[in-house]
Order: sequence, then structure tokens, then C-alpha cells
Amino acid sequence: MKNTLSDFFSQIKGTLLSLLIGAILYIGFLLLRGSETSTFFAGKGGLADLAGKGGLADLAGKGGLADLAVRHITTPIRRMMGWLCDFLPFSIMETLILLAAFLAVIILIRSIFLLIRRHGKTEKAIVLTRTIGFFLAAALLIWDGYCWLWGLDYYKPGFSELSGLSDRPVSAEELSAATAHYAAEANRLSLLVSRDENGLFNESLTDILEQSDEIYAGLADVYPFLNAPHRTPKAMRFSGLMSRIGYTGVYFPFTSETNINIDAPLALIPSTIAHELAHQRGIAPEQDANFVAVRACMTSGKNAYAYSGALLAYIHLGNALYEADRAAWETVYNSLSAEVKADLAENNRYWEAFRETGQETADKIYEAFLSSYGQTLGTKSYGACVDLLTVDYLNQAQEKASAFLSEVDGIS
Repeated sequence: MKNTLSDFFSQIKGTLLSLLIGAILYIGFLLLRGSETSTFFAGKGGLADLAGKGGLADLAGKGGLADLAVRHITTPIRRMMGWLCDFLPFSIMETLILLAAFLAVIILIRSIFLLIRRHGKTEKAIVLTRTIGFFLAAALLIWDGYCWLWGLDYYKPGFSELSGLSDRPVSAEELSAATAHYAAEANRLSLLVSRDENGLFNESLTDILEQSDEIYAGLADVYPFLNAPHRTPKAMRFSGLMSRIGYTGVYFPFTSETNINIDAPLALIPSTIAHELAHQRGIAPEQDANFVAVRACMTSGKNAYAYSGALLAYIHLGNALYEADRAAWETVYNSLSAEVKADLAENNRYWEAFRETGQETADKIYEAFLSSYGQTLGTKSYGACVDLLTVDYLNQAQEKASAFLSEVDGIS
């Protein structure tokens, strides 16, 4: 019996070691994640305090140990992987997922074959344990990689803290003014983009992808922390599958690729690209990435991107205004041009076809994912960019008014 147990554990020691490594990595992530709230890390006499006494406060940055890990470990790794993967025109993410699925099938078939051939209970137990252990270890190590390469970004200083732009709650009147502004911008820009025989947005997808290298130039001048090497967005071959689960794009931290669903309505693909590029530049929370995407599009100098950004802003602001003040929403909606309404209707028509598929399940999974990283609004955090958009619009309006008054005073 003793020899049997010894043989059993010697056969699965590699699996046990993989599981142990995965557990240690995850515990390390949890410790860093909790470094902001834990008194062990952040309290008086804690590690953060000792780091400050040792002259390491500047190295750690505003976000403590999590920010330190992001700025000096995970971001350099992601940028190196992004540089390597940028040489290939296709999505490495999709290739890796296909290879992983193929490998999983091969391992399952092999395990079934071995279970049939083995006769002893111990031998069968070894095969079964190693197979289950392999999949558990693989899943744990992949999750660890995702937590370290991307999850830590949720615990560094956010866009509002870095930019100084307040995301305070806004009134219905302020929200209505911002919505009307972006509706007017969408109307104006809708006349500057190509359209098909049905009056729908019809800019070249190839041109949209190629122009993406310039869209952050203007915004990065305003917010230097958005500076980062540009990486080309990848058009996904399995875009139809992405539509079925309700995704327009995905940032893959293992390869630092922005993967774009090119089956989605074309009018919003430019703003989707800007959104995923925001993630690539280290903006993790969805509400921040949406706001950054809109501002990048509006300052890009590219009509296709500017129109798409105005459309995205109107959708978020309009949805919020619909709940806050139905009469104000109707006034703004009625001001939209036929071209803008056509693009909005096409977007709604396209996604309505997938509402009864796996989209709801995917939304619940992603909501749980966001909540696990402290995004307490879950999938609703996509709407939290409304406050940033409104406050930013009000600030711009105030700056324009001040500039006008200064000009008038100068003339008089």
C-alpha cells in the first residue's frame, strides 16, 4: 500500500507542482490587489510606509505596490509582446485559442485511450488525476497570467485621478446640454463621411484600420500618460462568434493585441478601435476607456473617427438622459438628422438579432468579471462614462466662453 501511494504521488508530482505554482501566483496577486486597503501594506508602519522611509515612494507611485508592479513589470512585458505580435497581420489571440482547443481535444482523446488500456485501479487513477490536474493547472495559470498582466491595472490610479478631470455626478440639465452637444456634432459630422445607397455609414474598413495609428496623437498631448507605442488593430476572423456573445472588440493582454469584430455595424467600428486602444494604453476600467475613446476620436482629425466618437457619446448620454428626463431626451432625439438616425437604427437592428443567443450569458459572466476587480457597477460601468463626458463638455464650454469674453474685452 505504501509503495502504491508513493508510486501514485511520484506520477502526479508535476501536476501538483503546477497547481502549487498557480496558487502562489494567485495569492501574490491578491496581496498586491489588497495593498491599498490592507493595513499590513497601507497602514502606518506597513510596507508602503516602510517603502516611503526607504526612499521608494516615488518608485511605487500613487497606486502603491499595485501601481509599482504595473508600471515596472507588467506594462513593459505587455509592450514587448505587443511589439512582437505587431509584425504579424492576423490575430495571435485567435490562433492561440484555436491551438489551445486543439490541444485540449488531443489530451482528452489520449486520456480516454489510456483509461481503456490501463487495467489496474492505481494506473487508471493516475491517468484520471493527471488529466484533471492538467486542465485545472492550465486554467489556474492562464487566470494568473490574466490577473497579473491586466487585473492589476484596475488597482492603479484611474483616469480621473491622473487627468484631474472630475467624474462627479451631474444634474439632468447638465446631462441634457452635453447630449444635445454631441447630437449636434453627430449631425455635423454625418455629412462628412461616405454613405451607401441606403444612406448608411460606408467608409472603407481598410482605411479605418490604417488611420488608427494617428488617432491618439492629439489626446496624448493633453494627457501625456496616454502616450504609448501604437499597435495595429487586428480584424478578427471569428467576428460572427463575437457578435453572438455581444462583443465588438477585445483587448488580449497576453499578446497586447486589440482584436476588432468587423461584422459589427461599421459606423461604430472606429470608436471600438479607439476603445480597445485605450485598454492597450493602460486604461482598464470600461467607463474610462469609453470616455477616452470618445475624446480620442473627436480630437483625431479623422472624419470617420470623429463621427463614430460623437455617435458613441450620444448613445451613452442619450441612454442616461432617457432615464433622467424623457421629455428632454425626445427633444434631443428629434434634433438628430436622418443620417444619424439611420446609423443608430442599423446598430439596433444588428444587435437585436443576437439578443436571444448567448449574449445574456456572456453579459453575466463579464459582469461577474468586472465586479471581481472592484468594478461595482458591473456591466453598467459602461454608462459611468456619462459623468466624465458631461463634465468635460461643461469645462470646454466654460473655456470657450472665457476665451470669447477675453477677446471681447481686448477689442473694447
